[in-house]
Amino acid sequence: MEEGGSRVRRRVSVRKRSRPSLECVFVTAGQAGERKDEGQVVAASRRRRTGGLRQAEVQPRQPRQPPGPAGDFTLKLEFPYVFLFSFQHNDSEEDMFGDYDSFTENSFLAQVDDMEEKYMQLPEHKKHATNIASTDLCSESVQNKLSIAPVSTFTDLKTDKHTKNQSGHEDVTIEPGADLLYDVPSSQVLYFENLQNSSSDLGDQSTKESDQNSSYQKTVNEELPHNLIEQPQQNDESLSNVRTSSDVNRRQSVKDHLKSAMTGNAKAQTPVFSRSKHLKETLLSEEINVAKKTIESSSHDLGPFYSLPSKVRDLYFQFKGIEKLYEWQHTCLTLNSVQERKNLIYSLPTSGGKTLVAEIIMLQELLCRQKDVLMILPYVAIVQEKISGLSNFGIELGFFVEEYAGSKGRFPPTKRRQKKSLYIATIEKGHSLVNSLIETGRISSLGLVVVDELHMIGEGSRGAILEMTLAKILYTSKTTQIIGMSATLNNVEDLQEFLQAEYYSSQFRPVELKEYLKINDTIYEVDSKAENGMTFSRLLNYKYSDSLKKMDPDHLVALVTEVIPKYSCLVFCPTKKNCENVAEMICRFLSKEYLKHREKEKHEVLKDLKNMSSGNLCPVLRHTIPFGVAYHHSGLTSDERKILEEAYSTGILCLFTCTSTLAAGVNLPARRVILRAPYVAKEFLKRNRYKQMIGRAGRAGIDTVGESILILQEKDKQQVLELITGPLENCYSHLVQEFTKGIHTLFLSLIGLKIATSLGDIYQFMNGTFFGVQQKILLKEKSLWEITVESLSYLTDKGLLQKDTVSKSEEEVQCNFHITKLGRASFKGKRTIDLAYCNILYRDLKKGLEGLVLESLFHLIYLTTPYDLVSQCEPNWMIYFWQFGQLSPAEQNVAGLLGVSESFIGKKASGQAIKKKVDKDIVNRLYLSFVLYTLLKETNIWSVSEKFKLPRGYVQNLLTGAASFSSCVLHFCEELEEFWVYRALLVELTKKLTYCVKAELVSLMEVTGVLEGRARQLYNAGYRSLTHLANADPEVLIGTIDHLSRRQAKQIVSSAKMLLQEKAEALQEEVEELLRVPSDFPGAVAPCTEKA
Repeated sequence: MEEGGSRVRRRVSVRKRSRPSLECVFVTAGQAGERKDEGQVVAASRRRRTGGLRQAEVQPRQPRQPPGPAGDFTLKLEFPYVFLFSFQHNDSEEDMFGDYDSFTENSFLAQVDDMEEKYMQLPEHKKHATNIASTDLCSESVQNKLSIAPVSTFTDLKTDKHTKNQSGHEDVTIEPGADLLYDVPSSQVLYFENLQNSSSDLGDQSTKESDQNSSYQKTVNEELPHNLIEQPQQNDESLSNVRTSSDVNRRQSVKDHLKSAMTGNAKAQTPVFSRSKHLKETLLSEEINVAKKTIESSSHDLGPFYSLPSKVRDLYFQFKGIEKLYEWQHTCLTLNSVQERKNLIYSLPTSGGKTLVAEIIMLQELLCRQKDVLMILPYVAIVQEKISGLSNFGIELGFFVEEYAGSKGRFPPTKRRQKKSLYIATIEKGHSLVNSLIETGRISSLGLVVVDELHMIGEGSRGAILEMTLAKILYTSKTTQIIGMSATLNNVEDLQEFLQAEYYSSQFRPVELKEYLKINDTIYEVDSKAENGMTFSRLLNYKYSDSLKKMDPDHLVALVTEVIPKYSCLVFCPTKKNCENVAEMICRFLSKEYLKHREKEKHEVLKDLKNMSSGNLCPVLRHTIPFGVAYHHSGLTSDERKILEEAYSTGILCLFTCTSTLAAGVNLPARRVILRAPYVAKEFLKRNRYKQMIGRAGRAGIDTVGESILILQEKDKQQVLELITGPLENCYSHLVQEFTKGIHTLFLSLIGLKIATSLGDIYQFMNGTFFGVQQKILLKEKSLWEITVESLSYLTDKGLLQKDTVSKSEEEVQCNFHITKLGRASFKGKRTIDLAYCNILYRDLKKGLEGLVLESLFHLIYLTTPYDLVSQCEPNWMIYFWQFGQLSPAEQNVAGLLGVSESFIGKKASGQAIKKKVDKDIVNRLYLSFVLYTLLKETNIWSVSEKFKLPRGYVQNLLTGAASFSSCVLHFCEELEEFWVYRALLVELTKKLTYCVKAELVSLMEVTGVLEGRARQLYNAGYRSLTHLANADPEVLIGTIDHLSRRQAKQIVSSAKMLLQEKAEALQEEVEELLRVPSDFPGAVAPCTEKA
């Protein structure tokens, strides 16, 4: 091929027909040049910033002798290829190309048809309208020679304004979604790719370009498929008349061959591609490239949807029904700090739409910058809810969504070949994940960290762990962006200084919130302008009988019946027991009319609860659910909570009596929120918690207003007025207060990960923490330097660190530290273990080796029972004595090794005095081991909770804690050779504790949101594996599985698909790693050098 290649035009001949079929051939424009005097009608398309592509023109064909019929339009695209489309009548009743998008009224071809119709209506054109045949175009086009180009680059997308061409005709604008190449059936794509090799010899016949100064040339941009690149166009008219009969026959045969082949391909099913999937994926990839270039150039000219492909906008509408962003969301997403990837803190009231902004920024990082993202959420339930919500996006857009909560999560995370990962983690798992990324040198792969409920940085040990996580990221990776969001922040300046972040806030709420206070039977509206902070609103108008007044002195029945069953209502109660009592009391005084509201569906909820719990049903729920009322607290099992939340979300249940944890948990808004008292347990309510609770009032898109009513007694009036008018509480670091879970753990990990190993470096790191920012406020007696030195001395004395003294000069001595084997085991095993228990765990494991009983799992279960739950345990001694008698002799030997005898428990059960001292913690821990051992044997939480007289929710939490601690002990043992025997044993035990079900249900329960009851339903319906679920049809699932909503079915299928993709990708990476030649292979470099 001559230098510079050949320019090629694409032509489209269109005429009005009832049912078209498509045929396509490639021609070079070197033989098909149009005469310069041809009149132009249209020149329009989309222009891209790279500006590398040629012109697109639509013009009336000026026929050669004799003049041809009017109304025949040709679209000329100076591209590497020429596509020749002719539309003919299709005799078949079946549309060959099904739902072919280009034939819609918004498409470009439709616009060309409309223009053609206008021409045909002219008197001088009407007589020719029926004489147009596709053979005209073919006979003219066979003069052109075939030229196929290889795959090349994409270009940026940009829409140009309307212009007029030089011949004076007005342009026709091609809409952004109406590209001729956008939805070509995949059979054609495959055919064109196969044609490239066979036609390469014809491409060599292209001739040099001769029309560079053509009067109608204009640069345009158009979306191209993967197999298109630019080539200079040849337009030598003199050569168009020089051809042999063999050339004509050859091209005619090619045309005929294309016609027949494509007709067959269009009817046949292609196993590789769907009709339009290939080109839609091409468009998506191209838009991602556009967004990448936009971000890299730091331009304010955003992509189709905030630098993201337009498909993201469509997915938000499809999956979440979101058509348009709120004004504050648009403002936040277009902030300079967001565009320049600076750290950001933003604060809005609850239900303001904070999470959507974070999701869009996360998608920008995953798709455009090709970096991994970590999202930290406060609770396991919220993690699972977010996993279910984003799995669909991951499948459609090509990234992984990985769960790091409870016992789930891989350390270090799998290193992906191409696709990026969105890690969704709890606070504890997020910290472990960051540690593993630093240890493996992969922290730079983490492009973004998003923290929800950032105010939790000031809440106890969990706040200390969150602070450590963020401080390590700031210290080790300068390219990782941090975004924090919260509804309740006050001392933002301290957080800004710590995170080196900018701040954005708004008071926007999609639904207006009105706050009320109730004293006796009078309701006051909270009014900041009033002298005492409130104004009179109304008196309660509800007839109370004497019995009702005694049972309901706070007038709860009157308040809830104003709302339910038409609207929903939440009643926050101080304690779990109070939740159950209030639910029963309200139902006792509701009229029978409430039973008729969605009666059949409520019956189905009861049936579902019973099936999920192996035939068991809480008597309180049996009584309250027919009225549309239920309680919600941690005493419920996960299965029960999931069913009740779904019923509330769909309006089957209209009233929840709940504890304050619901306010920070899953999103369950209501028309009215009632606070039973200004207390959480015995502690007076804090403003942060109060704002979270009332923030649940008002459902966006459903309610026009939300109401909150705080019930108080006269004695609490002054405190409540301070509560509603005062500022939010400040966040203060707990890094030093929580010694063993805070600063000690931090120092151990800093040295273990080699982030900072000298005294000076550790002190410098501490100055950059949230505690370092607040040290002047928090430290009164000791300085930060003194606390640093004391903490390092403590860890050294415990045998976790070893001190090395290095003399830099005669006067200067530097103290370095390195981690010991025990310290490394503690640090590696740091999931839920407190360093205070590190030496105790080592001692227990060492002692266990002296007489490890493997007749059953009882001994191993004792060793993996969490230490931090022991203090909360109060054994029932009669049950303890009876359970002890059920043990086998070998299992009783385990108790004997621990120093707990049957006589001791018998005396405690009978109330006798005991002279011999026995370690209380060991006794209580053994009792919890009995609960876990019984649960593993019976796998039924209900029967175990009844047997031990414990709440079923407590039993389930104990099981979850044991599974997590077992994983921690496993990592601990892996670092110490002396505990090699525990490694294989604990792997299996951890799995049993994690799922606590029959083996056949384990694979189904790996899917997010599938718990034991649902797994059993799926298994019985024939869905026996992860592959079955991933390939399931949600509509079929709804019909097969009882009480499964459409939303739940879609979430289960999408989560299963995501998990299956992750596993397949991991296996593929493992295969590639095995087949890859090692970089240190002898002689591996030499051949490359010789070849070069």
